[in-house]
Amino acid sequence: MVQPIPDDYPRISVALSVDGGADAIAFYTEVLGMTERMRIPMGDKIGHSELTLGDSLIMVADEFPEMGFGSPKRLGGTPVNMSVYVEDVDATFAAALAAGATEVRPLVDQFYGDRSGTIEDPWGHHWHIATHIEDIDPDEMARRSDAAMAEMSGD
Repeated sequence: MVQPIPDDYPRISVALSVDGGADAIAFYTEVLGMTERMRIPMGDKIGHSELTLGDSLIMVADEFPEMGFGSPKRLGGTPVNMSVYVEDVDATFAAALAAGATEVRPLVDQFYGDRSGTIEDPWGHHWHIATHIEDIDPDEMARRSDAAMAEMSGD
């Protein structure tokens, strides 16, 4: 019997449109540690690829604007921010910048127990990169959250 949801696919997957699929696949595998499990070329473009990281899956393809599949740079930006946990956020962040990403938000130790920052990859996608550095009990989390909100509002 055919499974309605294949065993080797998560329930939600992200499909990224890029202008330069092969380079993007290299960036995601080398910088973020993803593993390429499939690539379907279409002429000189990537028609479809699948990259995994742990139990996560992203699909990467070159943009095909004639089919309504445009990259963030073609569309003038992205409202989407993807999050990825890594073993060493400082090393990964530095590697991303060295590979052509730009810093959107610097690395900071966050009140909720992560050290994180945000980059824009060379294709216009935003990645929130983090390493969990501290477990926080619910009462302390509430106190820190209130303090952070007060600081942001200028109280």
